[in-house]
Amino acid sequence: MKNKFSLEMSEIKAIAAAAEAEALANHWAVTIAIVDDGGHLLWLQRLDDAPAISAHIAPAKANTAALGRRESKVYEDVVNGGRVSFLSAPDIKGLLEGGVPIMKDGQCLGAVGVSGVKSSEDAQIAKAGIAAIGL
Repeated sequence: MKNKFSLEMSEIKAIAAAAEAEALANHWAVTIAIVDDGGHLLWLQRLDDAPAISAHIAPAKANTAALGRRESKVYEDVVNGGRVSFLSAPDIKGLLEGGVPIMKDGQCLGAVGVSGVKSSEDAQIAKAGIAAIGL
């Protein structure tokens, strides 16, 4: 039997706080979503003035990163590279940069998805959140 890492609420709150701090420091109005390794929503936070659609896009990016165990940008690049048939992949909706998996010792604990600014800035916020727990 294998042991499996999982996120605890204290870690989820630390990720969310650090991601929020990164967004606020840059005056970026975003939505921050954190999911578990199965893509199930654990945290959703829409900052003041974040676009309404970002509350749908952020969880989708996080879900994609968790299920694929890689940054959602990989899938965006696949589609932009011409493999549009990938758009038919089941249960993957967040094919935009801004979803980052939370990895520990080769295991995916979940992911952070951010939406509301440029995709590279969304990813920057997600990575700042993950860094708060030392990963």
